[in-house]
Amino acid sequence: MDPDPPQGSGVNSAAEHFYSDAIRRILRILAVLAVALIAPVWLAFGWASALGFAVGAAASWLNFHSLARGVQSLSDRIVNAHSHERGSMVVARFLLRYLLVGIVAYAIFKGSFYAFRGFLAGLCLPVAAILSEAAYEAYAAFHRGY
Repeated sequence: MDPDPPQGSGVNSAAEHFYSDAIRRILRILAVLAVALIAPVWLAFGWASALGFAVGAAASWLNFHSLARGVQSLSDRIVNAHSHERGSMVVARFLLRYLLVGIVAYAIFKGSFYAFRGFLAGLCLPVAAILSEAAYEAYAAFHRGY
């Protein structure tokens, strides 16, 4: 069995850099999936579903971005005692994010069943993006030796 590489070898720093970009890659995958799937949704289910899908995809992108920022802020708040971020603001943004998604979902639900169905499909895009990232990280782990 190979011993761990020395600290200054650069192997750990390359892996750390690779894994630290995961959120950025997930957001990019989410955007690519949203753009790539709007036309098939429109062709299969109509313009109302495609519009709902686009709104759901945008909401899921903003929601995931906000979640990542919130987790980073919360961890900075816990680790760094001199953080300028107030804990109540971090929690308020966390709750506001779900409140806004709920309001948009309700408005779309009241407007059109087909748009609501597309909206729900758009909200599921982060699952596909995270699974894609997990597959990419597994590929990188096997081929790069992380």
